[in-house]
Amino acid sequence: MRAIVVDRWMQPAELKVVEAPEPRLLPGTLAVDVKAAGCNFFDILMAQGQYQVKPPFPFVPGAELAGVVTGLGEGVGGFAVGDRVLASAGLGAFAERAVVSARGAWPLPEGMSFAEGAAFPIVYPTSYAGLVYRAALAPGEDLLVHAAAGGVGIAAVQIGKALGARVLATAGGADKLEVARAAGADVLIDYRDEDFVARVLAETGGKGADVIYDPVGGDVFDRSLKCIAWNGRLLVIGFASGRIPEVKANRILLKNIAITGLHWGAHASHEPEKIPATFEALFDLYRRGAIRPVIYRTYALEQTPAALEALASRKTHGKVIITP
Repeated sequence: MRAIVVDRWMQPAELKVVEAPEPRLLPGTLAVDVKAAGCNFFDILMAQGQYQVKPPFPFVPGAELAGVVTGLGEGVGGFAVGDRVLASAGLGAFAERAVVSARGAWPLPEGMSFAEGAAFPIVYPTSYAGLVYRAALAPGEDLLVHAAAGGVGIAAVQIGKALGARVLATAGGADKLEVARAAGADVLIDYRDEDFVARVLAETGGKGADVIYDPVGGDVFDRSLKCIAWNGRLLVIGFASGRIPEVKANRILLKNIAITGLHWGAHASHEPEKIPATFEALFDLYRRGAIRPVIYRTYALEQTPAALEALASRKTHGKVIITP
């Protein structure tokens, strides 16, 4: 089969399509014809050897996919050949065919395209678990979403609106702010042209944001502490800026705030019962029309280097999809 194979640490531009062995169907797994695969920033880091997970060579990158079931491993129930599914693959999505754990696969909701399905398994559970389980976002609260035109950012805007929050969104440039507006943001803040701290305080009557969703880290995290409300919750999602920030504990005490993290991938080993509950809630929101993945562009498998380069250069919004 055709696949992107990493056989040494390399830059995205060096990735090529080669003929690779068919993945083995093991007990508890599904064989899937891959119709679409989602790109994530950690795919770049993994190919470079800079991610915390370093698979043995050779490996096929790509952690989320949607496609059609072609085979069932021993002990698998609830699926049939021909089912349309989305799945968290871990590895192997940048290929014509993949084998995924049945526990990480879900039937595609009616009306959801393969591209939307491949955009779903990571960013939507991440944002839902962060806002609901960790930050306990309540109706009527002010939610500040940073990088609101990115994959997790759009998901956070949509879910925040569905939960009844007033959403303030930061993004860079008019085009990305329009993406955030279309996702449901109430207040748009161009961080390139204005100080988001001053704007958030002005928009909230000096109170600040009750919940701050931060996938950026670095200076954005530092400055968010200046516009967080009393009893506010600052949700740490990631460090796209490249700098992992630090905070002095007296700042947490003085404003009675909570700084809380969200590691969605670790739920499989620590709180597996929350995974089906999360997807059930998200699929309900999708069926109600409250959330819908935003696709920046689809790329052919041979265009994987260009897809990852677009993602790395911050040219994109929403999700970048590969269609093997």
